[in-house]
Amino acid sequence: MTDPWVALEPGADPSERARQLRRAHERFTAAGTVVRPVRSVVADSWQRSARARVSPEGTGAAVELTDGDLGAYRAEHPLARVMPLFRELMGTFAADGEHLLAVCDAHGRLLWVEGHPVTRQRAGRMNFVPGARWAESAMGTNAPGTAVAVDRPVQVFAAEHFMRRVQPWTCAAAPVHDPRTGRLIGAVDITGGDGLAHPHSLAFVQAVARAGESQLALLAPPVQTGNAAELSALGRDEALLLVGGRKVRLSRRHSEIVVLLARHPEGLTGDELSYALYEDESVSQVTLRAEMARLRRVLGAELLRSRPYRLAVTVECDVDTVERRLGAGAVTAAAAAYAGPLLPQSQAPALVRLRHRLADQLRAALVERSDPDLLSDWAHAPWGEDDLVVWRTLAALRPTAPVLARLRQLDADLVSAGDEHT
Repeated sequence: MTDPWVALEPGADPSERARQLRRAHERFTAAGTVVRPVRSVVADSWQRSARARVSPEGTGAAVELTDGDLGAYRAEHPLARVMPLFRELMGTFAADGEHLLAVCDAHGRLLWVEGHPVTRQRAGRMNFVPGARWAESAMGTNAPGTAVAVDRPVQVFAAEHFMRRVQPWTCAAAPVHDPRTGRLIGAVDITGGDGLAHPHSLAFVQAVARAGESQLALLAPPVQTGNAAELSALGRDEALLLVGGRKVRLSRRHSEIVVLLARHPEGLTGDELSYALYEDESVSQVTLRAEMARLRRVLGAELLRSRPYRLAVTVECDVDTVERRLGAGAVTAAAAAYAGPLLPQSQAPALVRLRHRLADQLRAALVERSDPDLLSDWAHAPWGEDDLVVWRTLAALRPTAPVLARLRQLDADLVSAGDEHT
């Protein structure tokens, strides 16, 4: 195989290749051994699927986004802006070839599934539908899920799919990135029969993904001073500010200040900012003024105003996005936007309170929703690995051996900690 990302090279016999793959899949599921002719990208994916305890006998994907939740999430998702382009480039090809055009987010959740009606009906039997979670960790090896898992274009043919229910299908998917930040935002996929097992289908979907990224760059030109800026502060100690066509990585203290000013567009006085920033109330205004002078040199005098301290641009912060989606009841969408605790190492009093409040609100919403996949995502994230409430809820919904073992360990740690304090 000259191109490891292509499932079937020209001249190969699809039927014979499918038979070889079925035998290799049976060998892997029985003994955990990968044999030829399984490609390395597929072998690695099978291993990840097995570690995630995906069952080869699974029947279909879990639908996480429905009705208003799906509509709200799609409306806010950046790929909504390029769906007309995707339809223009792929719609006729999908309809004429009895294929499906699918678009997923960075978590492998399908947002749009369009194409030939009969093929859509068949795919619907395994929940290949909008709102369903086709992440590799949930459905095993599949083109959209694996493409976002490895951040590479990939083609998956027949028994290369980890789940037997999916093996009659062939698909090719390519990741799509935010052209300004390079962040993975989803993938575009073409799904159908064996006719897609050709290098051209992978090249085609790659070209569509690149066209989408180019269109996003045209639709969202660099932010101009005086209009708006974007601030990413979740799951990172040094916030990233996108403003005026440039990326500014802020120091920890400057990250705290910019988050606070973004939360207070009306501005904060020196006393208010000091109270929010410093645990030690004796910190002088001279210290704060020196810090603000350094921040002004980083941002530019045109962006940071004083009397009161305020930003001269509207700032869209990822904290606001999570709060807005929670307020709208779009819990899945809120969880997708939550990249981790707000400035985790910050000890600034106001930010500690905001960090805990946001995490508590999201966790409470997840527990109330009681979706095992969402709870599992939280529990297996660094910030959720010791979250006893979430693990107990997850164990009640999905009492697998690893979940129960982790819950027993957390309970034992709690008893041990109690003994130490008696």
